[in-house]
Order: sequence, then C-alpha cells, then structure tokens
Amino acid sequence: MSVPFYVSPEQLMKDKADYARKGIARGRAVVVVAFADGIVFASENASRALHKISEIYDRVAFAAVGKYNEFENLRVAGVRYADVRGYSYDRSDVTARGLANAYAQTLGAIFTTESKPYEVEIVVAEVGRSPESDQIYRLTYDGSVADEHGYVAMGGSAEQIAAKLGERWHAGLSLEQALQLAVEALGSDAAAEAAGQGPRPIAADHLEVAVLDRTRERRTFRRLSGPTLAGLLAPRD
Repeated sequence: MSVPFYVSPEQLMKDKADYARKGIARGRAVVVVAFADGIVFASENASRALHKISEIYDRVAFAAVGKYNEFENLRVAGVRYADVRGYSYDRSDVTARGLANAYAQTLGAIFTTESKPYEVEIVVAEVGRSPESDQIYRLTYDGSVADEHGYVAMGGSAEQIAAKLGERWHAGLSLEQALQLAVEALGSDAAAEAAGQGPRPIAADHLEVAVLDRTRERRTFRRLSGPTLAGLLAPRD
C-alpha cells in the first residue's frame, strides 16, 4: 500500500498564501483616499461593465482586486447581508465594521478549509457624518482585517503606490486634490519605477472612479465619469 504524501500544516498554509498573493499581484491596483467630504475610490479599469468598485448600502462601498468571479461573489453576498440587516433592524445598523467582520469569517473559512484560497483583496469603507468617523477596512485573502486611516493601495505594485500616497496625503484634501493624487499614485507603479521616469499618465476613459460623498443625505455613492471626471483631473493654473 502506498504511503500518503504528507505536507506539514505550516507548509500548506504558506503555499496557499503564496498562491493567493501571486494572483492578487497580477491585478491592476485600486486606491482608496479619504478627503474632506468623503472617500474616493480609483482604479485603472477600461471596462465599463466589470466593476471593481461598487455600492453596498447607503453609506458603504466595496472595492476589490484579484479574480473577478471571486470578488463578485463576495460583493453580492455583502449586498444581501446589508439588505437583510437593514430590513430586519434599521438602516443605520448596516456598518462597514459589521460587513468587514462577515467577510473576514468567510475568507478565513475558505482559506483554512478549501484546497484553493480566494485570490482577492478587498476594502470595505463607510463614510461618516464627519471625517473622524469615516471607516476604511482592508481584508486580505486569509480573512485578516486592518483598520486603515487616510488611504489604502492594494493589488499590483501596492507598495510603490502606497509610498506615493504617504508622501502627499494629508487630512482635509478636496475631492479634486484627492482624485489627482490617487491617479498620480496609480501611475507610480512598478513599470514607471523600472523606467526611471515620473508617473505614467492614465487617461480618464481608462479609469474607474467612484466616491462616497458625505454631503448627500442618503445614497452617498456615486460614480464619476465622462466630462465630470475629466474636469476633476484637468490641471489647474
């Protein structure tokens, strides 16, 4: 009788983590930046149908990198969670913290029990009544949760992009300033760094941009595209 092939639990977890990280790194980055009146999300994404940034509920949004079918499953599950909780209790009971906890349990269970982990990294953000009450949670493939402040970069070249954000971000940015910083950071990826040049330009029609706008009463999520986006990205004298 043949002896079953043995792999230690430590090696198995390491192999799963390496597999997931490689899959995530192949995806285009997503940047999340807090500004005075809300939170802006930006990603290099020419598709008009396959969104990486989506609304979950009144004041909560979702952004992801990695395998589209996997993070789309998570998005749909998040919408269902929010709808049921908001209907059963109160709309104010749907929070980014509760949604992040639910996602953490799901991702953690998949990572430990399934043979293949999800190749995804996600951000769940909630805009508050003031900048101090904004919430941004970053979740990785194994269910780990980080409470982020100010900005987040995830996906391919995340380290270079986060470094660029760290140099320039400060509290109180306008939407225009935050969006221009996000796009400049997206252009400061590994390809631009290897070329030894400044940030590469990204056309407005190759961007997916959305914002959680605290000045709106209920549905705070809105997408920015077309002339509105081009106007915000246009340099000022």
